[in-house]
Amino acid sequence: MRYAAIDIGSNAVRLLIADLTDNDGIISFKKNTLIRVPLRLGDNAFLDQFISDKKAEDLLKTMQAFKNLMDVYKVTDYMACATSALREAENGQELVKKIKEKTDLNLEIVEGEREAHIIYSSHIEQTLDRKKNYLYIDVGGGSTELSIFSDGAMLASKSFDLGTIRILDNQDKDETWEDLKDWLKVETRNFKNLSGIGTGGNINKLFKLSEEKEGMPLSYVKLKTLFGYLNSFSLKDRINILGLNQDRADVIIPACEIFLTIMKWASIKHIYVPKVGMVDGIIQVLIEKNFKK
Repeated sequence: MRYAAIDIGSNAVRLLIADLTDNDGIISFKKNTLIRVPLRLGDNAFLDQFISDKKAEDLLKTMQAFKNLMDVYKVTDYMACATSALREAENGQELVKKIKEKTDLNLEIVEGEREAHIIYSSHIEQTLDRKKNYLYIDVGGGSTELSIFSDGAMLASKSFDLGTIRILDNQDKDETWEDLKDWLKVETRNFKNLSGIGTGGNINKLFKLSEEKEGMPLSYVKLKTLFGYLNSFSLKDRINILGLNQDRADVIIPACEIFLTIMKWASIKHIYVPKVGMVDGIIQVLIEKNFKK
């Protein structure tokens, strides 16, 4: 069996096609194909609260291409989710309707809390030391999702309108940063030695650039040093000298700022980077839907 996950984010749109295996009733999946298209819908959504005709057309073409691939791969079930860009765009629901008409794909615009739930459905904390307490941090283009885990159970979760595209477009608000700080202060006060789990394309790239060993956490000190190093290059040089993709070279700086700020406020010294994201969570949600005991 094969499942597909579509994540329409504020910076990029992703399709993951995954192969399922049944091992004595334990269902797991292996990534088959992952495609990322840097549409950057957030630029429209956060500045104008509207997705332009040009971006809407690009999104439609992308969805049609994804649908064709899903057909060729003979996908048996799928789930398509859109996050903060379409949440904030006044024509978000209109686009959902158009995508259904043209491609027959059902797209769900998910609220922040549901987004956080889908992201942590990948259950990464279970592969780490269950005795530890974790703050799960997912940084996207339009929002940041935080969840606290202790003994493998989620205790608190919240979504904040802070993201990389939002910061680049100067659409992040001081009160949102304050809300974030207050939430962390209240929710993390009972935890000593909180570890971080970081997800999203930017932290994956930062981990790669850090040359840290696979499976080892990235320290706050190392991340801060890396931030200083990246910041010493112009945008052009981050692309030409460091070899970063054009759509990664600008967002990686605000992403790093968000991670460092959260780690500082929550007194987190180390962050694990498990290379998962929204699409992995979506596949897991599909598995749980179809294989409920």
